[in-house]
Amino acid sequence: MRIAVINGSLKDQTTNTNVMVTAFLKGAQAAGAETVNIFLAEKEIKHWGASHSYWFHYPGQCMTKHDMAEALAIGAGTNIIVITTPVYFENISGMLNAFMDRLTMTGNHYPSKDKPKEDQSLVSPKMQLPKLMMISSCGSPERSETQVISLWIKRMALKMDTEVIAEIYAAQGRFLTEPTEKLRPFILRYLELLEKAGKEIATNMNLSAATKSLLENNMKPII
Repeated sequence: MRIAVINGSLKDQTTNTNVMVTAFLKGAQAAGAETVNIFLAEKEIKHWGASHSYWFHYPGQCMTKHDMAEALAIGAGTNIIVITTPVYFENISGMLNAFMDRLTMTGNHYPSKDKPKEDQSLVSPKMQLPKLMMISSCGSPERSETQVISLWIKRMALKMDTEVIAEIYAAQGRFLTEPTEKLRPFILRYLELLEKAGKEIATNMNLSAATKSLLENNMKPII
């Protein structure tokens, strides 16, 4: 089992979202998974130039020279891609959005007659894509702040002809890196739960009903 994280955090490795990712990957590694955490903030990922010429002349390749190819190479051969991002204006980070736009180079410009127009895959039929997972944190106490991201990852999976196997969202994420003394035991239990989630994903490629329920409740407003 190989799990690759596409980390859309804009700062260093001490961010709220990466605290979640680190705990999750610790559990996955304990279950025997090979993992990699790709920090987009450490890569040069330029914005997409909106050219589709490579679809016809260089399928699956991008002619712009920067770190996009390197990031894709690092994540190659994975069974699961975990997309992670903080919440900004109820959406993903701009850095992650730029990365996702660049994936257009892997797109499929030939429509399928077997699917409705809105459900057309953007991915070449020759590509076998990994399963997707979402991890995100927001500063707001309201879990509704992640509704747009939840819809986005599901639509992206549809367009990439794959599926979302799990979503983990944390409200009031600032407490992950700055817990009060009173909240510290609570945060430690939550991180242990994330480790358990990592083990389940690495072992079964899904979350148990019990773990999913706990994750959905454990980072509800706590103040």
